[in-house]
Amino acid sequence: MAQTSETEGEWNRLYVDGEWRASASGDTIPVENPATREQFAEVPAGTVEDVDAAYEAADAAQDEWAALSRAERLEYVEAMRDELQERYEEIAGLLARESGSAMGKATGEVGISLADFGTALSVEPEGEDVRDSQFVSGKDHHIVREPVGVVGIISPWNYPLHLTTRALAPALALGNTVVVKPASDTPVTGGLLLAEVADEVGVPDGVVNVVTGHGSDIGDRVAGHPTPRVLSFTGSTAVGRSVGKHAGENLAMPALELGGNGPFVVTESADVEQAAAAGAVGSFTHQGQVCISINRHVVHESVYDEYVERLVEHAESLTVGDPTDPETDFGPIVNESQRDDLAEFVADSVEEGATLETGGDYDELFFEPTVLSGATNDIAAACNEHFGPIAPAIPVESDDEAVAVANDTEYGLSAGVFADDTEYGRELADRIDAGMVHVNDHPIQDEPNAPFGGMKASGLGRYNGEWIIDELTEPKWISVQNEPRDYDLLE
Repeated sequence: MAQTSETEGEWNRLYVDGEWRASASGDTIPVENPATREQFAEVPAGTVEDVDAAYEAADAAQDEWAALSRAERLEYVEAMRDELQERYEEIAGLLARESGSAMGKATGEVGISLADFGTALSVEPEGEDVRDSQFVSGKDHHIVREPVGVVGIISPWNYPLHLTTRALAPALALGNTVVVKPASDTPVTGGLLLAEVADEVGVPDGVVNVVTGHGSDIGDRVAGHPTPRVLSFTGSTAVGRSVGKHAGENLAMPALELGGNGPFVVTESADVEQAAAAGAVGSFTHQGQVCISINRHVVHESVYDEYVERLVEHAESLTVGDPTDPETDFGPIVNESQRDDLAEFVADSVEEGATLETGGDYDELFFEPTVLSGATNDIAAACNEHFGPIAPAIPVESDDEAVAVANDTEYGLSAGVFADDTEYGRELADRIDAGMVHVNDHPIQDEPNAPFGGMKASGLGRYNGEWIIDELTEPKWISVQNEPRDYDLLE
Protein backbone atom coordinates (compact mmCIF):
# COMPACT_ATOMS: atom_id res chain seq x y z
CA MET A 1 0.00 0.00 0.00
CA ALA A 2 1.36 3.40 -0.91
CA GLN A 3 2.53 5.69 1.85
CA THR A 4 1.74 9.27 0.90
CA SER A 5 2.92 12.46 2.53
CA GLU A 6 -0.60 13.83 2.34
CA THR A 7 -2.08 11.00 4.43
CA GLU A 8 0.83 10.16 6.71
CA GLY A 9 2.28 13.62 7.17
CA GLU A 10 5.67 11.93 7.50
CA TRP A 11 8.53 10.61 5.40
CA ASN A 12 9.65 7.93 7.80
CA ARG A 13 10.21 4.94 5.51
CA LEU A 14 12.71 3.83 2.90
CA TYR A 15 11.38 2.63 -0.44
CA VAL A 16 12.88 -0.71 -1.49
CA ASP A 17 11.43 -3.30 -3.88
CA GLY A 18 8.07 -1.56 -3.98
CA GLU A 19 7.71 -1.51 -0.19
CA TRP A 20 7.88 1.25 2.40
CA ARG A 21 10.05 -0.01 5.22
CA ALA A 22 12.00 1.19 8.24
CA SER A 23 15.77 1.16 8.07
CA ALA A 24 17.53 -1.95 9.29
CA SER A 25 18.79 0.00 12.31
CA GLY A 26 15.49 1.70 13.09
CA ASP A 27 17.37 4.97 13.52
CA THR A 28 16.14 8.22 11.97
CA ILE A 29 17.49 11.59 10.82
CA PRO A 30 15.65 14.86 11.57
CA VAL A 31 15.05 17.20 8.62
CA GLU A 32 14.89 20.90 9.46
CA ASN A 33 13.52 23.91 7.65
CA PRO A 34 16.66 26.08 7.34
CA ALA A 35 14.60 29.28 7.48
CA THR A 36 12.86 28.50 10.78
CA ARG A 37 15.16 25.81 12.20
CA GLU A 38 12.05 23.77 12.92
CA GLN A 39 11.90 20.05 12.19
CA PHE A 40 9.31 19.22 9.56
CA ALA A 41 10.20 15.60 8.82
CA GLU A 42 12.07 12.58 10.09
CA VAL A 43 13.61 10.11 7.66
CA PRO A 44 15.27 6.72 8.11
CA ALA A 45 19.01 6.52 8.70
CA GLY A 46 19.72 3.83 6.14
CA THR A 47 22.41 1.22 6.66
CA VAL A 48 24.73 -0.80 4.46
CA GLU A 49 22.20 -3.62 4.77
CA ASP A 50 19.51 -1.33 3.34
CA VAL A 51 21.75 -0.34 0.44
CA ASP A 52 22.44 -3.99 -0.34
CA ALA A 53 18.70 -4.74 -0.31
CA ALA A 54 17.98 -1.84 -2.64
CA TYR A 55 20.62 -2.90 -5.17
CA GLU A 56 19.44 -6.52 -4.96
CA ALA A 57 15.88 -5.39 -5.74
CA ALA A 58 17.00 -3.18 -8.62
CA ASP A 59 19.10 -5.98 -10.09
CA ALA A 60 16.28 -8.50 -9.84
CA ALA A 61 13.81 -6.13 -11.52
CA GLN A 62 16.02 -4.89 -14.34
CA ASP A 63 15.70 -7.71 -16.88
CA GLU A 64 11.91 -7.63 -16.81
CA TRP A 65 11.86 -3.82 -16.94
CA ALA A 66 14.23 -3.78 -19.94
CA ALA A 67 12.15 -6.46 -21.64
CA LEU A 68 9.15 -4.13 -21.76
CA SER A 69 8.75 -2.25 -25.00
CA ARG A 70 9.94 1.34 -24.93
CA ALA A 71 6.31 2.44 -25.31
CA GLU A 72 5.34 0.46 -22.20
CA ARG A 73 8.17 1.95 -20.15
CA LEU A 74 7.32 5.44 -21.33
CA GLU A 75 3.78 5.04 -20.07
CA TYR A 76 5.20 4.85 -16.55
CA VAL A 77 7.64 7.71 -17.14
CA GLU A 78 4.84 9.87 -18.50
CA ALA A 79 2.63 8.97 -15.55
CA MET A 80 5.38 10.08 -13.16
CA ARG A 81 5.70 13.36 -15.03
CA ASP A 82 1.96 13.92 -14.91
CA GLU A 83 1.87 13.21 -11.17
CA LEU A 84 4.65 15.76 -10.58
CA GLN A 85 2.76 18.27 -12.70
CA GLU A 86 -0.42 17.66 -10.69
CA ARG A 87 1.51 18.37 -7.46
CA TYR A 88 3.50 21.31 -8.82
CA GLU A 89 2.65 23.81 -6.07
CA GLU A 90 2.97 21.25 -3.28
CA ILE A 91 6.43 20.22 -4.47
CA ALA A 92 7.59 23.82 -4.82
CA GLY A 93 6.50 24.36 -1.23
CA LEU A 94 8.48 21.30 -0.14
CA LEU A 95 11.59 22.65 -1.87
CA ALA A 96 11.14 25.98 -0.07
CA ARG A 97 10.77 24.32 3.30
CA GLU A 98 13.46 21.68 2.92
CA SER A 99 16.20 23.40 0.89
CA GLY A 100 15.53 27.09 1.63
CA SER A 101 14.64 27.76 -2.01
CA ALA A 102 12.91 31.07 -2.69
CA MET A 103 9.68 30.40 -4.55
CA GLY A 104 11.06 31.61 -7.89
CA LYS A 105 13.86 29.07 -7.70
CA ALA A 106 11.57 26.38 -6.31
CA THR A 107 8.98 26.67 -9.07
CA GLY A 108 11.76 26.85 -11.65
CA GLU A 109 13.28 23.64 -10.30
CA VAL A 110 9.96 21.81 -10.53
CA GLY A 111 9.65 23.07 -14.09
CA ILE A 112 13.06 21.84 -15.18
CA SER A 113 12.43 18.49 -13.44
CA LEU A 114 9.27 18.14 -15.53
CA ALA A 115 11.44 18.90 -18.56
CA ASP A 116 13.77 16.07 -17.50
CA PHE A 117 10.85 13.67 -17.83
CA GLY A 118 9.79 15.31 -21.08
CA THR A 119 13.26 14.82 -22.53
CA ALA A 120 13.28 11.20 -21.40
CA LEU A 121 10.05 10.69 -23.33
CA SER A 122 11.47 12.13 -26.53
CA VAL A 123 15.11 11.07 -26.64
CA GLU A 124 15.92 7.53 -27.64
CA PRO A 125 18.89 5.68 -29.11
CA GLU A 126 19.02 5.61 -32.85
CA GLY A 127 17.59 2.50 -34.45
CA GLU A 128 19.70 -0.54 -35.13
CA ASP A 129 22.67 0.43 -37.30
CA VAL A 130 23.47 -2.20 -39.94
CA ARG A 131 26.77 -1.99 -41.82
CA ASP A 132 28.50 -4.19 -44.38
CA SER A 133 31.73 -5.87 -43.39
CA GLN A 134 34.83 -4.38 -45.00
CA PHE A 135 36.67 -7.71 -44.94
CA VAL A 136 34.19 -10.59 -45.32
CA SER A 137 31.60 -10.93 -48.05
CA GLY A 138 28.03 -11.65 -47.02
CA LYS A 139 28.54 -10.38 -43.45
CA ASP A 140 26.49 -7.64 -41.75
CA HIS A 141 27.35 -5.77 -38.59
CA HIS A 142 24.37 -4.89 -36.39
CA ILE A 143 25.12 -2.21 -33.78
CA VAL A 144 22.48 -1.78 -31.09
CA ARG A 145 22.32 0.00 -27.75
CA GLU A 146 21.26 -1.78 -24.59
CA PRO A 147 20.59 -0.41 -21.09
CA VAL A 148 23.58 -0.56 -18.78
CA GLY A 149 21.49 -2.27 -16.09
CA VAL A 150 21.36 -0.74 -12.62
CA VAL A 151 22.16 2.94 -12.09
CA GLY A 152 23.14 4.39 -8.71
CA ILE A 153 22.21 8.05 -8.20
CA ILE A 154 23.76 10.16 -5.45
CA SER A 155 22.15 13.60 -5.54
CA PRO A 156 23.02 16.86 -3.73
CA TRP A 157 21.02 19.26 -1.56
CA ASN A 158 21.04 22.45 -3.65
CA TYR A 159 18.78 21.36 -6.54
CA PRO A 160 17.70 18.03 -5.06
CA LEU A 161 14.70 17.28 -7.25
CA HIS A 162 16.22 18.22 -10.61
CA LEU A 163 19.64 16.72 -9.96
CA THR A 164 17.93 13.41 -9.25
CA THR A 165 15.38 13.46 -12.07
CA ARG A 166 17.92 14.36 -14.76
CA ALA A 167 19.47 10.91 -14.24
CA LEU A 168 16.44 8.98 -13.01
CA ALA A 169 13.99 9.85 -15.80
CA PRO A 170 16.23 8.91 -18.77
CA ALA A 171 17.58 5.88 -16.89
CA LEU A 172 14.06 4.49 -16.57
CA ALA A 173 13.11 5.35 -20.14
CA LEU A 174 16.18 3.56 -21.47
CA GLY A 175 15.47 0.35 -19.55
CA ASN A 176 17.58 0.74 -16.43
CA THR A 177 16.54 0.42 -12.80
CA VAL A 178 17.77 2.83 -10.13
CA VAL A 179 18.87 3.17 -6.54
CA VAL A 180 18.77 6.76 -5.26
CA LYS A 181 20.71 8.04 -2.28
CA PRO A 182 19.61 11.68 -1.69
CA ALA A 183 21.53 14.22 0.39
CA SER A 184 20.76 14.04 4.11
CA ASP A 185 19.79 17.74 4.10
CA THR A 186 17.15 17.16 1.40
CA PRO A 187 16.06 13.51 1.56
CA VAL A 188 12.43 14.26 0.73
CA THR A 189 12.66 16.29 -2.47
CA GLY A 190 15.84 14.50 -3.50
CA GLY A 191 14.44 11.00 -3.20
CA LEU A 192 11.45 9.99 -1.09
CA LEU A 193 9.08 12.25 -3.01
CA LEU A 194 10.06 10.53 -6.26
CA ALA A 195 9.64 7.12 -4.64
CA GLU A 196 6.16 8.19 -3.59
CA VAL A 197 5.37 9.30 -7.15
CA ALA A 198 6.70 6.03 -8.61
CA ASP A 199 4.65 4.06 -6.10
CA GLU A 200 1.52 6.10 -6.76
CA VAL A 201 1.60 5.50 -10.53
CA GLY A 202 2.40 1.79 -10.21
CA VAL A 203 6.00 1.58 -11.40
CA PRO A 204 6.90 -2.12 -11.02
CA ASP A 205 8.54 -3.23 -7.78
CA GLY A 206 12.29 -2.81 -7.64
CA VAL A 207 12.56 -0.39 -10.57
CA VAL A 208 12.87 2.68 -8.31
CA ASN A 209 14.50 2.35 -4.89
CA VAL A 210 15.38 5.13 -2.42
CA VAL A 211 17.64 4.79 0.60
CA THR A 212 18.10 7.83 2.83
CA GLY A 213 20.98 8.18 5.25
CA HIS A 214 24.17 9.96 6.14
CA GLY A 215 26.83 9.87 3.45
CA SER A 216 29.40 9.02 6.10
CA ASP A 217 27.45 5.84 6.90
CA ILE A 218 26.32 4.54 3.50
CA GLY A 219 27.94 6.72 0.82
CA ASP A 220 30.88 4.41 0.22
CA ARG A 221 28.61 1.40 -0.09
CA VAL A 222 26.29 3.15 -2.54
CA ALA A 223 29.29 4.15 -4.69
CA GLY A 224 31.29 0.98 -4.24
CA HIS A 225 28.60 -1.68 -4.52
CA PRO A 226 29.38 -4.26 -7.21
CA THR A 227 25.89 -4.15 -8.78
CA PRO A 228 25.52 -0.74 -10.50
CA ARG A 229 27.04 -0.26 -13.93
CA VAL A 230 26.82 3.54 -13.74
CA LEU A 231 27.20 5.86 -10.75
CA SER A 232 25.63 9.28 -11.24
CA PHE A 233 27.01 11.74 -8.69
CA THR A 234 26.61 15.48 -8.31
CA GLY A 235 28.60 17.21 -5.59
CA SER A 236 32.02 18.43 -4.59
CA THR A 237 35.16 17.46 -6.44
CA ALA A 238 36.69 15.99 -3.29
CA VAL A 239 33.77 13.61 -2.74
CA GLY A 240 33.52 13.00 -6.48
CA ARG A 241 37.07 11.70 -6.58
CA SER A 242 36.14 9.19 -3.88
CA VAL A 243 32.94 8.17 -5.69
CA GLY A 244 34.87 7.74 -8.94
CA LYS A 245 37.49 5.64 -7.18
CA HIS A 246 34.90 3.34 -5.63
CA ALA A 247 33.00 3.01 -8.91
CA GLY A 248 36.21 2.31 -10.82
CA GLU A 249 37.14 -0.53 -8.51
CA ASN A 250 34.00 -2.30 -9.73
CA LEU A 251 34.48 -1.16 -13.35
CA ALA A 252 31.32 0.95 -13.11
CA MET A 253 31.13 4.09 -15.20
CA PRO A 254 31.24 7.28 -13.07
CA ALA A 255 29.06 10.12 -14.37
CA LEU A 256 30.34 13.01 -12.27
CA GLU A 257 29.21 16.63 -12.20
CA LEU A 258 31.54 18.18 -9.68
CA GLY A 259 32.67 21.53 -8.33
CA GLY A 260 33.05 24.79 -10.17
CA ASN A 261 34.74 28.15 -9.83
CA GLY A 262 32.78 30.02 -12.45
CA PRO A 263 34.38 33.13 -13.99
CA PHE A 264 32.23 35.95 -15.38
CA VAL A 265 34.29 38.02 -17.81
CA VAL A 266 33.08 41.60 -18.37
CA THR A 267 34.92 43.29 -21.24
CA GLU A 268 35.58 46.98 -21.86
CA SER A 269 32.80 47.08 -24.46
CA ALA A 270 30.13 45.44 -22.30
CA ASP A 271 26.82 47.06 -21.43
CA VAL A 272 27.69 47.48 -17.75
CA GLU A 273 24.14 47.81 -16.50
CA GLN A 274 23.08 44.64 -18.29
CA ALA A 275 26.23 42.80 -17.24
CA ALA A 276 25.79 43.72 -13.58
CA ALA A 277 22.15 42.62 -13.61
CA ALA A 278 23.18 39.28 -15.09
CA GLY A 279 26.11 39.07 -12.68
CA ALA A 280 23.79 39.52 -9.70
CA VAL A 281 21.56 36.69 -10.89
CA GLY A 282 24.63 34.54 -11.45
CA SER A 283 25.99 35.12 -7.95
CA PHE A 284 22.88 35.34 -5.81
CA THR A 285 20.37 32.84 -7.23
CA HIS A 286 19.56 30.31 -4.48
CA GLN A 287 21.95 32.17 -2.19
CA GLY A 288 24.84 31.30 -4.50
CA GLN A 289 24.44 27.61 -3.69
CA VAL A 290 24.65 26.53 -7.31
CA CYS A 291 27.52 24.64 -8.92
CA ILE A 292 27.27 26.82 -12.04
CA SER A 293 26.99 30.14 -10.19
CA ILE A 294 29.47 32.99 -10.68
CA ASN A 295 32.35 32.51 -8.27
CA ARG A 296 34.53 35.32 -9.69
CA HIS A 297 33.61 38.54 -11.54
CA VAL A 298 36.57 39.29 -13.82
CA VAL A 299 36.06 42.88 -14.99
CA HIS A 300 38.03 45.19 -17.30
CA GLU A 301 39.49 48.07 -15.29
CA SER A 302 37.85 50.72 -17.50
CA VAL A 303 34.37 49.64 -16.38
CA TYR A 304 35.31 48.10 -13.04
CA ASP A 305 34.17 50.83 -10.67
CA GLU A 306 30.80 51.23 -12.35
CA TYR A 307 30.28 47.48 -12.45
CA VAL A 308 31.03 47.07 -8.73
CA GLU A 309 28.72 49.97 -7.87
CA ARG A 310 25.84 48.46 -9.82
CA LEU A 311 26.50 44.97 -8.46
CA VAL A 312 26.29 46.38 -4.94
CA GLU A 313 22.97 48.04 -5.79
CA HIS A 314 21.56 44.73 -7.00
CA ALA A 315 22.82 42.91 -3.91
CA GLU A 316 21.26 45.45 -1.56
CA SER A 317 17.93 45.39 -3.41
CA LEU A 318 17.27 41.72 -2.71
CA THR A 319 14.49 40.85 -0.26
CA VAL A 320 15.87 38.39 2.29
CA GLY A 321 13.45 36.28 4.30
CA ASP A 322 11.07 33.35 4.48
CA PRO A 323 11.45 31.46 1.19
CA THR A 324 7.80 30.41 1.21
CA ASP A 325 6.82 34.08 0.81
CA PRO A 326 6.46 34.86 -2.92
CA GLU A 327 7.97 38.31 -2.30
CA THR A 328 11.24 36.83 -1.02
CA ASP A 329 14.22 36.86 -3.39
CA PHE A 330 16.78 35.34 -1.10
CA GLY A 331 16.45 32.56 1.48
CA PRO A 332 18.71 30.88 4.00
CA ILE A 333 21.94 28.94 3.66
CA VAL A 334 21.29 25.22 3.98
CA ASN A 335 23.09 24.59 7.28
CA GLU A 336 25.48 25.97 9.89
CA SER A 337 28.58 24.33 8.45
CA GLN A 338 28.01 25.97 5.09
CA ARG A 339 27.29 29.34 6.72
CA ASP A 340 30.43 29.21 8.85
CA ASP A 341 32.56 28.40 5.81
CA LEU A 342 31.17 31.47 4.04
CA ALA A 343 31.90 33.73 7.00
CA GLU A 344 35.46 32.44 7.07
CA PHE A 345 35.90 33.00 3.33
CA VAL A 346 34.81 36.62 3.70
CA ALA A 347 36.98 37.30 6.76
CA ASP A 348 40.04 35.71 5.16
CA SER A 349 39.49 37.58 1.89
CA VAL A 350 39.32 40.95 3.66
CA GLU A 351 42.46 40.08 5.59
CA GLU A 352 44.11 39.23 2.27
CA GLY A 353 43.37 42.69 0.87
CA ALA A 354 39.83 42.67 -0.56
CA THR A 355 37.35 45.40 0.40
CA LEU A 356 33.93 44.48 1.77
CA GLU A 357 31.50 46.64 -0.23
CA THR A 358 28.29 45.18 1.19
CA GLY A 359 27.08 42.16 3.13
CA GLY A 360 29.37 39.73 4.89
CA ASP A 361 27.17 39.29 7.97
CA TYR A 362 24.48 36.78 8.86
CA ASP A 363 21.52 36.19 11.15
CA GLU A 364 21.00 32.52 11.93
CA LEU A 365 21.23 30.91 8.45
CA PHE A 366 20.44 34.08 6.51
CA PHE A 367 23.77 35.18 5.03
CA GLU A 368 23.72 38.63 3.46
CA PRO A 369 24.41 39.04 -0.28
CA THR A 370 28.08 40.05 -0.31
CA VAL A 371 30.29 41.97 -2.76
CA LEU A 372 34.07 42.15 -2.42
CA SER A 373 36.08 44.65 -4.48
CA GLY A 374 39.83 44.79 -5.04
CA ALA A 375 39.86 41.01 -5.24
CA THR A 376 42.53 38.85 -6.81
CA ASN A 377 42.44 35.26 -7.97
CA ASP A 378 44.34 34.27 -4.83
CA ILE A 379 41.96 35.46 -2.10
CA ALA A 380 39.99 32.80 -0.22
CA ALA A 381 36.63 33.66 -1.77
CA ALA A 382 38.05 33.47 -5.30
CA CYS A 383 40.47 30.54 -5.34
CA ASN A 384 37.93 28.29 -3.60
CA GLU A 385 34.47 27.27 -4.68
CA HIS A 386 32.71 29.20 -1.93
CA PHE A 387 29.21 27.98 -2.86
CA GLY A 388 27.42 30.95 -1.38
CA PRO A 389 26.27 34.54 -2.01
CA ILE A 390 29.74 36.07 -2.28
CA ALA A 391 30.75 38.06 -5.37
CA PRO A 392 34.50 38.83 -5.55
CA ALA A 393 35.21 41.38 -8.32
CA ILE A 394 38.68 41.12 -9.86
CA PRO A 395 39.98 44.02 -12.01
CA VAL A 396 42.04 43.19 -15.11
CA GLU A 397 43.89 45.35 -17.63
CA SER A 398 42.98 43.44 -20.78
CA ASP A 399 40.78 40.71 -22.15
CA ASP A 400 43.83 38.47 -22.54
CA GLU A 401 44.45 38.86 -18.81
CA ALA A 402 40.77 38.17 -18.16
CA VAL A 403 40.98 34.85 -20.01
CA ALA A 404 44.16 33.94 -18.14
CA VAL A 405 42.49 34.73 -14.80
CA ALA A 406 39.36 32.83 -15.80
CA ASN A 407 41.38 29.71 -16.64
CA ASP A 408 43.63 29.90 -13.58
CA THR A 409 41.70 27.26 -11.62
CA GLU A 410 41.51 23.49 -11.45
CA TYR A 411 37.81 23.71 -12.29
CA GLY A 412 36.09 24.07 -15.65
CA LEU A 413 32.34 23.80 -15.27
CA SER A 414 30.53 26.97 -16.36
CA ALA A 415 31.44 30.54 -17.31
CA GLY A 416 30.03 33.75 -18.76
CA VAL A 417 31.32 36.49 -21.08
CA PHE A 418 29.85 39.94 -21.66
CA ALA A 419 30.90 41.91 -24.76
CA ASP A 420 29.16 44.39 -27.04
CA ASP A 421 30.25 42.42 -30.11
CA THR A 422 28.78 38.93 -29.80
CA GLU A 423 31.25 37.50 -32.32
CA TYR A 424 34.10 38.77 -30.18
CA GLY A 425 32.35 37.40 -27.12
CA ARG A 426 32.21 34.04 -28.85
CA GLU A 427 35.95 34.22 -29.58
CA LEU A 428 36.62 34.76 -25.88
CA ALA A 429 34.23 31.93 -24.99
CA ASP A 430 36.24 29.57 -27.19
CA ARG A 431 39.35 30.41 -25.15
CA ILE A 432 37.81 29.70 -21.75
CA ASP A 433 38.34 26.20 -20.35
CA ALA A 434 34.83 25.27 -19.30
CA GLY A 435 32.26 22.74 -20.39
CA MET A 436 29.63 25.48 -20.71
CA VAL A 437 30.21 29.15 -21.60
CA HIS A 438 27.41 31.70 -22.03
CA VAL A 439 27.87 34.92 -24.00
CA ASN A 440 25.95 37.98 -22.82
CA ASP A 441 24.05 36.06 -20.15
CA HIS A 442 24.59 34.65 -16.68
CA PRO A 443 25.82 31.04 -16.41
CA ILE A 444 22.92 29.55 -14.45
CA GLN A 445 21.56 27.80 -17.50
CA ASP A 446 20.32 24.28 -18.11
CA GLU A 447 18.64 23.25 -21.35
CA PRO A 448 17.31 19.78 -22.20
CA ASN A 449 18.79 20.01 -25.73
CA ALA A 450 22.34 21.00 -24.71
CA PRO A 451 25.08 18.93 -23.03
CA PHE A 452 25.55 19.73 -19.34
CA GLY A 453 28.91 18.97 -17.73
CA GLY A 454 32.42 20.19 -17.07
CA MET A 455 36.09 19.95 -17.94
CA LYS A 456 39.16 19.41 -15.76
CA ALA A 457 38.29 18.78 -12.09
CA SER A 458 34.63 19.64 -12.71
CA GLY A 459 33.69 16.14 -13.72
CA LEU A 460 33.24 13.41 -16.31
CA GLY A 461 30.41 12.81 -18.73
CA ARG A 462 27.42 14.87 -19.84
CA TYR A 463 23.74 15.05 -18.96
CA ASN A 464 20.70 16.01 -21.09
CA GLY A 465 19.37 15.12 -24.51
CA GLU A 466 21.18 12.56 -26.62
CA TRP A 467 24.35 12.97 -24.55
CA ILE A 468 22.88 11.14 -21.56
CA ILE A 469 22.33 8.12 -23.83
CA ASP A 470 26.10 7.60 -23.89
CA GLU A 471 26.09 7.41 -20.09
CA LEU A 472 23.09 5.11 -19.66
CA THR A 473 23.40 2.63 -22.54
CA GLU A 474 26.13 0.41 -23.96
CA PRO A 475 26.73 -0.26 -27.66
CA LYS A 476 26.61 -3.89 -28.65
CA TRP A 477 28.02 -5.36 -31.90
CA ILE A 478 26.32 -8.40 -33.37
CA SER A 479 27.72 -9.74 -36.63
CA VAL A 480 25.64 -11.91 -38.93
CA GLN A 481 27.24 -14.11 -41.59
CA ASN A 482 24.48 -14.37 -44.20
CA GLU A 483 26.14 -16.89 -46.54
CA PRO A 484 28.67 -19.69 -46.07
CA ARG A 485 32.27 -18.59 -46.08
CA ASP A 486 35.52 -20.40 -46.70
CA TYR A 487 37.34 -21.00 -43.39
CA ASP A 488 40.81 -21.47 -44.85
CA LEU A 489 43.11 -20.63 -41.95
CA LEU A 490 45.83 -19.71 -44.42
CA GLU A 491 43.81 -16.82 -45.88
